[in-house]
Amino acid sequence: MTRNNLQDAADTSPSKERLRLWLRFLKASRAVESQLRANLRKEFSSTLPRFDVMAALSRYGDGLKMSQLSGVLRVSNGNVTGIVDRLAEEGCIVRVAVPGDRRASLVRLTRKGREEFDRQAKAHEAWINDMLGDFSAQEASDIAQRLEQMEKSLHGDDD
Repeated sequence: MTRNNLQDAADTSPSKERLRLWLRFLKASRAVESQLRANLRKEFSSTLPRFDVMAALSRYGDGLKMSQLSGVLRVSNGNVTGIVDRLAEEGCIVRVAVPGDRRASLVRLTRKGREEFDRQAKAHEAWINDMLGDFSAQEASDIAQRLEQMEKSLHGDDD
């Protein structure tokens, strides 16, 4: 084998192909996220972190403690506090005392917050549908399943 052939063989090794795949994941994810941020800013004068906070709270109707919300979003409490404060000032979130724990409160969406989130979520779904429209429903499902398997294996969730 010539030097170029050896280089070509090395460039197509499984580890190199997986590295290329990872870089494609990053590039695609960043492109989608960038477009979502621009769309939220343009259409709703909002941000992706605000959307993420409302999305998390929409899944927990009884509310979440701040530490739970941070855990769901996988960010620090400090990252969430300012967003929650502003959403509360706007009447989209309410803080409710936790019985038996004077230091803790639950945060949950108000009716106004649910209505605003519903509006944004419909637009978000349409944007994602447009951006990923080259994938059939079956392809999207297959890729999602593979990524879920990968995530479980990385977290040791082999159930």
